[in-house]
Amino acid sequence: MSTSALDTHAPHALRDYALLADGHRGALLGPRGDLVWMCAPAWDDDAVFAALIGGPGWYGVTPAEPFVWGGYYEPGGLVWRSRWTTTGGIVECREALAHPGERHRAVLLRRIEAVHGDARVEVHVQPATGFGAHPLLGLHRDEGGVWTGRTGGLHVRLAGAPEARPDGAALRATILLAAGSRRDLVLELSDRPLPAPTPADSLWRATEAGWTACGPDLADTLGQRDAHHAHTVLTGLTGPGGGTVAAATTSLPERAEQGRNYDYRYVWVRDQAYIGQAAAAAGATALLDGSVRFVTERLLADGRALAPAYTAAGGPVPDQRTLDLPGYPGGFDVVGNHVNRQFQLDVFGESLLLLAAAARRDRLDADGWRAAVTAADAIAARHREPDAGIWELDADRWTHSRLICAAGLRALAAVPGAGGGRAARWEALADLVLAEASADCLHPAGRWQRSPGRSGVDAALLLPALRGALPADDPRTTATLRAVRTDLGQDHYLYRFRHDRRPPADSEGAFLLCGFVMALAEHQQGNGVEAVRWFERNRAACGPAGLYAEEFDVAQRQLRGNLPQTFVHALLLESAAALASGG
Repeated sequence: MSTSALDTHAPHALRDYALLADGHRGALLGPRGDLVWMCAPAWDDDAVFAALIGGPGWYGVTPAEPFVWGGYYEPGGLVWRSRWTTTGGIVECREALAHPGERHRAVLLRRIEAVHGDARVEVHVQPATGFGAHPLLGLHRDEGGVWTGRTGGLHVRLAGAPEARPDGAALRATILLAAGSRRDLVLELSDRPLPAPTPADSLWRATEAGWTACGPDLADTLGQRDAHHAHTVLTGLTGPGGGTVAAATTSLPERAEQGRNYDYRYVWVRDQAYIGQAAAAAGATALLDGSVRFVTERLLADGRALAPAYTAAGGPVPDQRTLDLPGYPGGFDVVGNHVNRQFQLDVFGESLLLLAAAARRDRLDADGWRAAVTAADAIAARHREPDAGIWELDADRWTHSRLICAAGLRALAAVPGAGGGRAARWEALADLVLAEASADCLHPAGRWQRSPGRSGVDAALLLPALRGALPADDPRTTATLRAVRTDLGQDHYLYRFRHDRRPPADSEGAFLLCGFVMALAEHQQGNGVEAVRWFERNRAACGPAGLYAEEFDVAQRQLRGNLPQTFVHALLLESAAALASGG
């Protein structure tokens, strides 16, 4: 319950946030109607609303009376309805970023409705670019009651609140609505001069139509509503170039006061491959085509020097630096990511798996085939090099990285049209990579171990058999599955690996990605009931908005890490399709 709009910028548990997104940027919205995070104009630009991580920027639309909150997404899009039951009635606010989005202009739509009884709503608008460094200046109200101003390099325009008054670097208004009436607020932020205003009704109609056009038929999926929603989240986080950012946020801690805070506002090639493979499994061709386009362009541009991650526009990820902000509770703030200095061998294997999935559906063009050959050549040249691996750790000859490359080579070789000579070479290289891994990464118990010098098991080692590096009934596959289930599972949640002798839960949260991978692994073995148990357990690890973070704190039932984490949504979608179809 809240009693005032004055505390709209105070943080919530991550499970309480909803996402608004338009492909170019994303915003997090709290239960008090507090929009506390958005970067503009693009994903990796500085935040204009940074209250989530301790900055001064936010945009609140909050009932003035005491209330309890709720909310839900309208079907088929990222249009959220905040719903507050107050001591005087019921108030709703329909919320969205105008969709499809524009590269240079963010348009936030908020429609306040007095559903039952009169409503009194407090509005507080305080954008501040540069993570709060540049306050709102130059406020002016025209004859029509529309406010304009500047924050840093962004033009700002607010329509729908003529009664607002400046309050330092903010605009504040108290809006009174009679029962059954409504009020539209339209906030625009642009790094270019703003065009003539568009009526709110037109913006809402275009947004509804835009989301309707994005929705494929996913009828043959388990947990159909959540599968659709996962697809919608992935679509909202995908830019026009096909790249899907790993998360909308930076610096949300994976473990309080442990220094594990990262900036995930970039596109990881591995994640993009997961998204594309999930889209292929579910029949979501637009997401598949976008993933293929992004990865193809990066491979053709960078070849064997393919980076693990890029900006959504395909540029280099900036070096990591810290911000002088308090941070989300338990963390500190960083922008940029050290991944830009890493080599990750598995991205070539994952790229091949993605491109092969597209080719099997006759959706790989000549450039895509050239990219596939480039990735295969990179594996031939670099498969013996140490790399940072899927979990981005110290350089080692990680077993997962090598085996997933073997899987990618086999998948490409099996595609009709690969060519007999090339296919034979790729199969031979896959055999060599698998043989070398078997020579130095096979544990005496007959299962895979993490690397030649690290004997523990790793949940990522379930993936190679799922992707075809070796058969499902191979003793190494079944022994690894048993070890992962026994050593890393807890009540149908799964941890990545053991950091030390402590129980895994003492080191980090359960990895939801791994839980869905386990569902696929059990399904591959014909353990249908267990597969569904894993799927359902991990599907429930979200808040009211159906968003998943990277980790789930099992003891506290809380999300941990940046939000929403795209690879979790991707594996939910893939497992929903696989478990329903028997594939």
